[in-house]
Amino acid sequence: MSWAEKTIGDLVELQRGHDLPDSARKPGTVPVIGSAGLTGYHNVAKSKGPGVTLGRSGASIGKVTYVPQDFWPHNACLYVKNFKGNDPRFVAYLLRTVPLAQLNSGAAQPSLNRNFVYGVKIKFPKPTDQMKVVDVLDKYDDLIENNKRRIELLEDSARQLYKEWFVRLRFPGHEHVKIIDGVPEGWQKKPFSSVADFLNGFAFKPSHFEEDGLPIVKIPELKDGVSEKTPRNSGVDVPTSLHLEDGDLLFSWSGTLAVNVWASGPALLNQHLFKVKSTAELSRSFLLVALREAMPQFMNETTGATMKHIRRAALDKVQVIFPREHLLSEFEDFVTNCYEQVIYLYKQNISLTQARDILLPKLMSGEIAV
Repeated sequence: MSWAEKTIGDLVELQRGHDLPDSARKPGTVPVIGSAGLTGYHNVAKSKGPGVTLGRSGASIGKVTYVPQDFWPHNACLYVKNFKGNDPRFVAYLLRTVPLAQLNSGAAQPSLNRNFVYGVKIKFPKPTDQMKVVDVLDKYDDLIENNKRRIELLEDSARQLYKEWFVRLRFPGHEHVKIIDGVPEGWQKKPFSSVADFLNGFAFKPSHFEEDGLPIVKIPELKDGVSEKTPRNSGVDVPTSLHLEDGDLLFSWSGTLAVNVWASGPALLNQHLFKVKSTAELSRSFLLVALREAMPQFMNETTGATMKHIRRAALDKVQVIFPREHLLSEFEDFVTNCYEQVIYLYKQNISLTQARDILLPKLMSGEIAV
């Protein structure tokens, strides 16, 4: 396989994305791609798929996103207007090996200028050989995407059962139970603060960040797991209660409200995230589903103009339903099994991603022949 040294400008033609204010978006199925990837949907496409975008501004400068269908590239990104006969999937893989974030041309706000990108020297083979490389890497990505779909199905099954039993109140035997003040007889409603401890993370400062040690979990890690950008710390000065392990339940209470189960190994919890520990006869899996179901209520309790967050008082106001013991046990058996599988699939995806990312630069440089 022959690899010719050229430039990114020889590989593709880039175009700045198109403005689309939130007020102008209409319901649809067309993905809107911003600097960090998917930001929502619209009813009109501006570019044919498959496509490739590059984060143009902010913290996600240089982030490469592959889009298999027609899409709307937002003005926060650059997108490939012309692949010049090259395979779009190969282009996406190749660009991920280029340190695009180092091409920042902005001062106060990081920015990626396409003219700076064009001059970067790279090596790439002819299109027919590009497909051979893609075939190898696609096997990893296909497994990762299949696992993500399985995770979605497992989480949806837990969510739907919770809604059926504890929101719609169509639990086994509901026909024979009286509803008193909106709650089945013998059930209770309790504030979340009475059924779990919500431990705020450690107040890490930049001076705490080290090259080695345990990863520090912030909101990006809650969403996407540990990355190369994740800061680290030895954890010596961090209380053991704020050390994380697989299966811990985390609740982001500032910025983006979100709840997730941690599955990326030993880590340390940063402030603006709660570690949720049950103090009642509730499993972490039950609390996970219940907190997600209660998220609209927590959203109504947010304060702050630019950075939305909840105060601890919200944990006293928002309530969780507490069913009879036999129903609670039956539900928790089901949902705990679901999340054991979810954690396994998360960890499998971490291993697949690491293997793919080790292989990627070797394939993209031609070091490994296919």
